[in-house]
Amino acid sequence: MKRNRIDLTQGSILKGLLALAFPIIGANLLQTGYQLVDAFWVGQLGANAVAAVSVSFPVNFLLISLSSGFAFAGTILVAQYAGAKNFKMVSHVASQTLTMVVIISIVLSALAYLASPAILRLLGVEDVIFDDANFFQRTIFIGLVFNFSFIMFQSLLRGIGEVRIPLFINAGTLALNFVLDPLFIYGWGPVKAYGVTGAAVSTLCTLFLSSFIAYYVLLKGKTDIKLSFKNFSFDGPLLKKAFKLGAPSSIEISARALGLTIMTGIAARFGTEVLAAYGVGSRLISFVVIFGLGLLHASSTMVGQNMGAQKIDRAEKGAAYAAWIGFGGLTIVGIIFYIFAEPLVRAFLDASDHVVAMGTDFMKITSLAFGFMGAQLALVGTLRGSGNTVESMILAIIGIWVIQFPFAWIVSGMDSMQEHGVWWSFPVSYVIPCILTVIWFKRGKWKEKRLVD
Repeated sequence: MKRNRIDLTQGSILKGLLALAFPIIGANLLQTGYQLVDAFWVGQLGANAVAAVSVSFPVNFLLISLSSGFAFAGTILVAQYAGAKNFKMVSHVASQTLTMVVIISIVLSALAYLASPAILRLLGVEDVIFDDANFFQRTIFIGLVFNFSFIMFQSLLRGIGEVRIPLFINAGTLALNFVLDPLFIYGWGPVKAYGVTGAAVSTLCTLFLSSFIAYYVLLKGKTDIKLSFKNFSFDGPLLKKAFKLGAPSSIEISARALGLTIMTGIAARFGTEVLAAYGVGSRLISFVVIFGLGLLHASSTMVGQNMGAQKIDRAEKGAAYAAWIGFGGLTIVGIIFYIFAEPLVRAFLDASDHVVAMGTDFMKITSLAFGFMGAQLALVGTLRGSGNTVESMILAIIGIWVIQFPFAWIVSGMDSMQEHGVWWSFPVSYVIPCILTVIWFKRGKWKEKRLVD
């Protein structure tokens, strides 16, 4: 057994959770760095270039959402078998789920590549940026197999408690991307200038390198997972189980993404100024969500390993720890955001005082409820880690489509509220789903799920 993984079935629960969560948060922050680096270099090309890159984001995010769901299935199964100390099955699960994701990614990549022009026309992309947007989007679609592979790699290692290797890979490839972006966008020496597409070419190169290192680590057995494709054959029952676990998570992530798109549409009804304030507020919230997702992933692994080890009481205690850490930690973050709301908004929004004031109102209304979001995400991780992905999906749909979207639509239609109805929909969508998730957690039905013997 390798010594560099975190065994969450023994020792201090708090120490184990934090040791797992911080590298995950770091890796997530580094991944957002890709977008910032691309935005910086592409932004030098002008507004049309930025628009050409931005238009492909929703489609690419939707496709990644599909792979992320199955990656969660890999995390859950690997965590539970690791908790049961059945490392032969850990490696078997890894080879099966990774193969499944690669096949799915190849099919999606081919279909998306062929459909790229039709997708852009459906989105109403103007002729002036159509060619650049199409080249950029198709290059990104080619890289789906590498992107999906690395997402699955991170999920598999997260399941056994190894979170440092993905962090180091992300740090290295982000630094490389910062160098390759201007090289491929503007050209240098024998390297051709690709313009907008250069950002996608740069990302494609770094994704290839990430996945290459990932396969090397797995095939060489550098962790408790060692891939072996000798005498490989598909394990139908295992893949069926993985699909049943992964499909609800894919739907959940896609529902969240689509819900945010709908919320943007509601904000857009009130004009460009409100949309700008909403945009900067959403960007700041997405930064906070990264910390919540770190706890979600850590909680999933904690609960998964202890469920596999038949340490149900420890799994429950770990889940409670994660929820309180999420509530306390993000409440502190929320208080900081409340106090410094205006300078935070001004840092990301160069606009009139009126627009900055709207963005400041948005942050002040939302920030003090961050703790409820943190607790809810941690408990969602508990549901996922125990294999209750359908329940996790239902709670997400309730939070966005039953609570937030109708609230924002109805209340923002009131003359006395208008854009404030959109602002208030965020804390409402944090508090009520958190209460529902706590009730679901306290009922204890999640503890009855059994995935491994």
